[in-house]
Amino acid sequence: MNVIKKSFDLGDGRTIEIETGKLAKQADGSVVVKMGDTMLLATVVSTVGAKAGVDFLPLSVDYQEKYAAAGRIPGGFLRREARLSDYEVLISRLVDRALRPMFPEDYHSDTQVMITLISSDKNIMPDCLAGLAASAAIAVSDIPFNGPISEVRVAKIDGNFVINPYVSDLERATMEFLVAGTENDIVMVEGEADEISEADMVEAIEFAHKAIVVQVQAQKELAELVGKTVKRTYSHEDSNPELKEQVYAATYDKVYAIAKSNTSKGERGDAFGAILMDFIATLGEDIDDVTGFLSKKYFHDVQYDAIRNLVLDEGIRLDGRDVRTVRPIWSEVGYLPSAHGSAVFTRGETQSLTTVTLGSKDDEQMIDGAFVNGYNKFLLHYNFPGFSTGEVRPNRGAGRREIGHGNLAMRSLKKVLPGLEENPYTIRIVSDILESNGSSSMATVCAGTLALMDAGIKIKAPVSGIAMGLITDEKTGKYAILSDILGDEDHLGDMDFKVTGTEKGIVACQMDLKINGLKWEVLTNALNQAKEARLHILNEMKKTIAAPREDYKDHAPRIVSLSIDKEFIGAVIGPGGKIIQEMQRETGASISIEEVGNKGIVEIFADNKAAIDAAVGRINAIAAKPDIGATYDGKVKSIMPFGAFVEIMPGKDGLLHISEIDWTRLETMDGVFKEGDRIQVKLLDIDKQGKMKLSRKALLPRPPKPEGAAENKPA
Repeated sequence: MNVIKKSFDLGDGRTIEIETGKLAKQADGSVVVKMGDTMLLATVVSTVGAKAGVDFLPLSVDYQEKYAAAGRIPGGFLRREARLSDYEVLISRLVDRALRPMFPEDYHSDTQVMITLISSDKNIMPDCLAGLAASAAIAVSDIPFNGPISEVRVAKIDGNFVINPYVSDLERATMEFLVAGTENDIVMVEGEADEISEADMVEAIEFAHKAIVVQVQAQKELAELVGKTVKRTYSHEDSNPELKEQVYAATYDKVYAIAKSNTSKGERGDAFGAILMDFIATLGEDIDDVTGFLSKKYFHDVQYDAIRNLVLDEGIRLDGRDVRTVRPIWSEVGYLPSAHGSAVFTRGETQSLTTVTLGSKDDEQMIDGAFVNGYNKFLLHYNFPGFSTGEVRPNRGAGRREIGHGNLAMRSLKKVLPGLEENPYTIRIVSDILESNGSSSMATVCAGTLALMDAGIKIKAPVSGIAMGLITDEKTGKYAILSDILGDEDHLGDMDFKVTGTEKGIVACQMDLKINGLKWEVLTNALNQAKEARLHILNEMKKTIAAPREDYKDHAPRIVSLSIDKEFIGAVIGPGGKIIQEMQRETGASISIEEVGNKGIVEIFADNKAAIDAAVGRINAIAAKPDIGATYDGKVKSIMPFGAFVEIMPGKDGLLHISEIDWTRLETMDGVFKEGDRIQVKLLDIDKQGKMKLSRKALLPRPPKPEGAAENKPA
């Protein structure tokens, strides 16, 4: 073995080590990245040559966590790692989005990157190391790559920026971003914050980039030690310069005119298609597959140049807007009468129908991952059916894109949800995209805010979102920042920058760049322009509903939360759950109980007030403490020669001595009571052993003394 290692310092004494040459040596490149006890194995394999007719990079990135890494056995019937969880998919996407722009545009080999968590440290999050591991694996291979890149987490904790903070410290963070970049540029940003300013966000990204530079340099030095500085040669694209000139000469002006004609997405697509078909017809009937393929490729290049030039030269976009204008917006709440909350949000040709459903603790999502496990009370699901873009596409469940878009919206809305005391519900938001032409995830944020307010959830502030685009010309230095981008502007542009926030500041963002050399000035301008658009959208939303409804819908379920002493938890549950099951069966309410500190937190969930009241009464009766001097409606449980035992609360009996039954002296208990009688008693005292002394005569009027009876007078 020729094991080679490279380590570097994060700047605070913590180190990261990259090792290669020991594991997975048949892959084109493999490394193990270690920080503390967390270890990631990253491998990359890329085929030699490319499939015919492929004009893109077939890249797949998979991040997976082995349960053994955390000393756990997987749940489920099979007891083995199954399909990737949403958490693993999100990390895979973070790495993919950072790597993909860095491969050469003409490199089309099937390429697979796999990152595996093989050892876990509970206090070190592995996601901030995954991008570094993937890039380092490529760096020690001969695969062409315009990197290296690296990813870091930057958080502001106690007023200071920290790179890759410990899990225990993240709870105090006011902002948290995952930032990826090269030695010179930022390529990806994603994260959340507590309503921060645009300047704060730029400062955080700049701080992260300084750490990225160190990690990129370490990878370069590792590649030199391994001897992989020369990459493989390849030829994956056919070319025909004469055909390219023909395509440009015949179609550019026509494409430019269509782009400037301010038509709808469908009309524009049909017009572009007709131009391409007309050109191909001029080539004759017997053109070969390569010529047909290149004609389509060069026509795409024509669209790319024409649409970008229209924006840069004339400031006109495909739908006729200028660079700052947001498309027309209309929205409606309460559209679905049976939902607990609903909203329709439409911006241009993008539309979301979103619902809010309120559930109990039993509806919480159980997360059973190797590194992340526990329960989740807030769920947001994003659906993107084929008809939203006029396509025929089978419904195979949520894909990676849907999981990623839903996560961004979830991050945004999570920041404004009320605390547990104000909101005991499990909340599920579902966004169904009914139309899509750019920024459907931001439509989800806006529709989700409206639906939450329609449901009566007391959010801290409304949230809106905007997707920003960028078009640049490296030769002239011109650039244009676009507010509220269309789908084509996303596809043909240089940046997709989604920003969400309240009136006070930013709560989440997601940025992907396709170019090198984004200047900090441009990033700052993009953020400021996004703020302008975000506030405009918020004002439009307020025209529909400005604040949460005063109460939940009449048909929405109700939850009451009670706090009882820890000692009564067992009494509420009963042997084998007998008591709590009986209460649920007889009242119709759903009851859950959880031990928190020295208290038991009881949640009672029902769709009607009567069931809530009945369950609350029974739990209060079980968990109440007897109060000396109080009067109780008791039940005679047993009769003894010296008195009776009376139950004044469920499971709490006291002695009613024969002398405390009546003012008249009783010689025997015969015929006084029978078991099951209900009587009023007063609690006189509780001794040190917890035994209760009861009295019935204390509640009866004292009989007058007989006439002529001697009175005791002081001497």
